[in-house]
Amino acid sequence: MQMKIGELARIAQCSVETIRFYEKEGLLPAPARTAGNFREYRAEHLERLRFIRNCRALDMSHEEIHTLLRLADQPIDGCHAINNVFDEHIEHVEVRIKELEQLKQQLNVLRQQCQVERGLDPCGILQGLADMDIGPKSDKKNTHLG
Repeated sequence: MQMKIGELARIAQCSVETIRFYEKEGLLPAPARTAGNFREYRAEHLERLRFIRNCRALDMSHEEIHTLLRLADQPIDGCHAINNVFDEHIEHVEVRIKELEQLKQQLNVLRQQCQVERGLDPCGILQGLADMDIGPKSDKKNTHLG
């Protein structure tokens, strides 16, 4: 099965730009080229593209996907290394959930500053946004979303 980039994009339900980006990032191997210099994709490209897209749907970073692909291509110690990648990703998700809970709390505090429908002057939410001290940018070492 051989296909051009547009057909691969249609079947994989993604954009041509996404495919090119994954190639550039080294997640998707470069395809062979035709005599007319068109990319020629095979079933293996579709399978890997679906794998990458499924990982992205789980909010995995490109680094995590690279690791999983490397482990799939050259298995070293069975599932152990793959489990480690997933355990670390679960930790990232847990950190992100805590960050989102804090964000929700901040939004609720701001929302409480404007309980009555009135004009924009004075709007408690807008004033709260102007006065809010977000502090220094957090060092997101515990998450891959940085």
